Amino acid sequence: MSPVTGSSSPPAAEGTPGDHGLGSRTAATLVFASSAAVLVVEIVALRLLAPYLGLTLETSTMVIGIALTAIAFGSWLGGRIADLVDPRRLLGPSLGISGAVVALTPAVLRTTAEWGPVILLLIASLTILVPGALLSAVTPVVTKLRLTSLAETGTVVGRLSGVGTVGAIVGTVLTGFVLVSRLPVSGILIGLGTLLVAGSALVEWRTRGWSGTPALTLVVVAGGLAAVVAPGDCDTETKYHCARVVADPDRGSGRTLVLDGLRHSYVDLDDPTFLKFAYVRAIASVVDAGFPAGESLTAHHLGGGGLTFPRYLAATRPGTRSLVSEIDSGVVRINRDRLGLTPGAGVDVRVEDGRLGLRRLDDGSRDLVVGDAFGGVSVPWHLTTVEAMADVRRVLSEDGLYVANLIDHGPMAFARAEVATLGSVFQHVALVGESSDIGLDSTATAEGGNVVVLASDRPIDLPSLQKALDARQTGWKIAAGDDLASWTGDARPLTDDYAPVDQLLQPSGPQSSR
Repeated sequence: MSPVTGSSSPPAAEGTPGDHGLGSRTAATLVFASSAAVLVVEIVALRLLAPYLGLTLETSTMVIGIALTAIAFGSWLGGRIADLVDPRRLLGPSLGISGAVVALTPAVLRTTAEWGPVILLLIASLTILVPGALLSAVTPVVTKLRLTSLAETGTVVGRLSGVGTVGAIVGTVLTGFVLVSRLPVSGILIGLGTLLVAGSALVEWRTRGWSGTPALTLVVVAGGLAAVVAPGDCDTETKYHCARVVADPDRGSGRTLVLDGLRHSYVDLDDPTFLKFAYVRAIASVVDAGFPAGESLTAHHLGGGGLTFPRYLAATRPGTRSLVSEIDSGVVRINRDRLGLTPGAGVDVRVEDGRLGLRRLDDGSRDLVVGDAFGGVSVPWHLTTVEAMADVRRVLSEDGLYVANLIDHGPMAFARAEVATLGSVFQHVALVGESSDIGLDSTATAEGGNVVVLASDRPIDLPSLQKALDARQTGWKIAAGDDLASWTGDARPLTDDYAPVDQLLQPSGPQSSR
């Protein structure tokens, strides 16, 4: 028998009938762009969902899992259908329909979150799965069109696979480092949808195939208009948050900074000594009891928000210098533009990660470190560990004090673990909160909320602290010593190697305040 000779066929030339009118550059462009678009959708979906689900490990895992499912399913289905029908008929619909879905995503998700939160996860999954699968189908379809000779199979498949991977990398880097910092997420998705529909039109023109561009263009326009009027809680979309500033109708100079739907900070523009939130009054009570009245301090703040407490220290302890590590430059800008932060106010803000900010501080250089970077179900775990707390202890003076606001829910597993963590670093630890939350009222249930933890290597004056709490009408109590040890139980300290903070947090429902 004669050997098979199919592998000896010469490669098809660029643009010849043998390659179905799809040249190598066009094929590479389609694969590159579609792969990049999948990653843009994935990353931006996290941003869209954060105000409603929190930016947690679970949310990130869910979105990544759905995106990978879409890639796997789309690759399989695209290859399967490309073997059954003319592949040229698939490219236009894959790009165009995915573009329409992407453009509608901001309005659909925000409307669902507002009016149908029960089905939010389902809708969110579909808005990632549908365009992700359609865009992932492009690679096997293009591969089918380019495979004109068995002799080129490895070269074609390998080249297109590499191009797709590079596209995914570019989409990831472009979104994370450029797009999110410069554009609102709705603008990113509507713009991407427009590009995909335009790409669909171009493919239609070249292949004389499917002609649904006019209808899809109308869908994209509708998506853009709907995004403008759809429910949404953002005045500003920063790198990390959906942010807005709300005026207090009962106090003309009062402003509330809302981040991702959570009341994060309350600032009185005329009176920085006015502290509305109970947890801020509790932190002020800790400082009042820990240091002589009016004494200036050198303070460092992990997390800024509305800078309520740094402003308070500057007003009540003249000469105090507060250095704030705030990771979100957009929040800093809001403080300057809308919350009255001015130069020379005794508050210096660095746009930096709190853990990295600690490393820059000299040993024993701070009287006070305030931790207020924990919010809702979004917790920067690397600020909770033994190693992070050892760095806090390093920068504190011999009589220095660490005080932190914690938010927890249900069984308070995270707060217990954090108390255990602090107990392994500092000689003295106490917890302040409502009786039910800190285990001092056996008849109450721990529904969760704010608690304040304090730690130091010097003894804590508990009677003075309770007196300060009572004076500020917090209604909060102190747990320390055996009571705190009993409440903490066998909670395991958190370390850089073991810090399952997202799993320890047990949301019990939407939180209206901090």
